[in-house]
Amino acid sequence: MNPKNKAIMKYTSIFLFLLLIHTFLFASKKPNVVFIMCDDLNDYITGIEGQAGHPQSITPNVNKLAQSGVAFEKAYSNHPVCAPSRSSCFTGTYGMSSGNLFWGKWFTNEKLKNSKTMMEHFRDHGYYVAGSGKLLHHNKKDVWSEFKHEADYGPHAFNGEKKVAHPDVPKPFWDIGPTDGSFGSLESSSYLNDNNPKTGWVTGPWNNPKLMKFKNDLDRDRTPDEKNAEWAANRIRKFAESGDEKPFFLGVGFIRPHTPMHVSQKYFDRHPLDQVQLPILKKDDHLDTFYHKYFRPTQKGLRYYSTLKKSYTDFEEGLRKYTQAYLACVTAVDECIGQVVDAIDNSPFKDNTIIVITSDHGWNMGQKEFIFKNSPWEESCRIPLIIRAPGVAQAGGVAKHPVSLVDLYPTLTDLCGLDNNTKKNDQGIPLDGHSMRPFLVNPDQNEWTGPQGALSMIFIGDSFRKDLSREERFQLKNQHWSYRTERWRYIQYSGGDEELYDHLEDPYEWENLALNPEFKAVKINLLNEMKSIRSLSEL
Repeated sequence: MNPKNKAIMKYTSIFLFLLLIHTFLFASKKPNVVFIMCDDLNDYITGIEGQAGHPQSITPNVNKLAQSGVAFEKAYSNHPVCAPSRSSCFTGTYGMSSGNLFWGKWFTNEKLKNSKTMMEHFRDHGYYVAGSGKLLHHNKKDVWSEFKHEADYGPHAFNGEKKVAHPDVPKPFWDIGPTDGSFGSLESSSYLNDNNPKTGWVTGPWNNPKLMKFKNDLDRDRTPDEKNAEWAANRIRKFAESGDEKPFFLGVGFIRPHTPMHVSQKYFDRHPLDQVQLPILKKDDHLDTFYHKYFRPTQKGLRYYSTLKKSYTDFEEGLRKYTQAYLACVTAVDECIGQVVDAIDNSPFKDNTIIVITSDHGWNMGQKEFIFKNSPWEESCRIPLIIRAPGVAQAGGVAKHPVSLVDLYPTLTDLCGLDNNTKKNDQGIPLDGHSMRPFLVNPDQNEWTGPQGALSMIFIGDSFRKDLSREERFQLKNQHWSYRTERWRYIQYSGGDEELYDHLEDPYEWENLALNPEFKAVKINLLNEMKSIRSLSEL
């Protein structure tokens, strides 16, 4: 061999060796995680084919992320109301396993306080865990390495003495209050032009709010969501500048589109009121359901619908304004999401960072005469879920198999090479969920270790069944259950009443098939599947 070829072979070997070492080191470095959770965000987003959604939703940043990851077409909340959903998600356990069924603080629950939250588990495995905004409903800062802004539902309208609903909202809907009874743009409040320096918009702690500077959209304080987006983007840049090899877990919680639905006028302008399409509703759709049998008319979802109807001579006008505000808030939070994702994409972390976007639950927009969360139907239970996992997730994939929030914890431990030993001691409980890695690798497959459907639980509450003791109200047999497979939604109320919807033929859940004897076998099969999920054998 001549000296020239010998030298080429020598340097080629060295190059390949160094490349191998680089590949090994990169592959062995644990990936970072960015976990983004919105509040009350239903399927009014773009980027997931086949979903109902809303044809006028404007979410280019969510859509962009979906094209680089896997979107889950059938992802569901296990508890479609804030507190139990979030404690279930961040501990990876069903409320039925822990007994944390509704509004109780998770860290006072005997089983959950002896189990590691997602953040604690990642921290114990060498991650720097930073967070800001609404993640856990009942936050506990010591589960984080660093935590910035607590949850802030503002801006709220302020009349100089107290928070109130937006002055443009008519009564009696206005009387619901400054949070759930309020929607409208920041610029449209009459309090901004009343020459009273004590009125306007406020943000901050509920009992100690601070006036928000607002002259116009270019001269104002940032909203809480904007503060969280900016903090997260800056924190990512600081991670990059530090040169620290330690992986990070970054949690960002955005409030919108949770009420009060207040964002800048520019987002309302992107959804002109006279062009807003109403949600697709069926007259008297609630008549073949049983929710009204178990909850009084004063229950929020039923009351908000009936109150909105009373507040407008033309109900369609009211629903159109409400829908416009929701769409505007969704577009606004999409920009906040984009700011965080862009910070990753413009950093050295792009190819080694897992990004998750989801919500704690959905939101009914008038379906079945219900406006709120915490219903057993598709609109409340369904959530957006997109996971980008470089080197694992199939870019642009859409998974159709049902999954739920309880599956996120084991999915992230799997992707990051962490064990699933999440109990602090023998009083803790193991993870209930299953890794969704198979759907990231091949979104079209239906085989995994998890169940065939997603299970959601509605707490029985005390507004109707006052005949039950407190102990009985927390028994699993007295709760309401909703089970969603790829084709069916099966609902069983605490008194045995049932609803059954065939999503293949009836995607809006308009026809309850449960009383049709032809579907008895389908119901039995779905009930047995539901029972096979943890701790439901007593049903």
